[in-house]
Amino acid sequence: MSRLDTAQVVIDLYIMAVLACIWMVKDTQSRQKTVLSIMPYIGLTLVFVSIGPLLYLVVRFYQSQRDDK
Repeated sequence: MSRLDTAQVVIDLYIMAVLACIWMVKDTQSRQKTVLSIMPYIGLTLVFVSIGPLLYLVVRFYQSQRDDK
């Protein structure tokens, strides 16, 4: 991170990651599930930034499809 613009991109990505984690927690609570059930997604988000929320959305979609049947 020797350049200022590189540092800015990294900071922005991690701000997005924190906001995504907050959203996942609130969404999980609104669906009356435990926060422990999303810990793998939060871990993936903190390490890989975008993989956690994307995987969370895919799994959530398929769970809602299964629950509708």
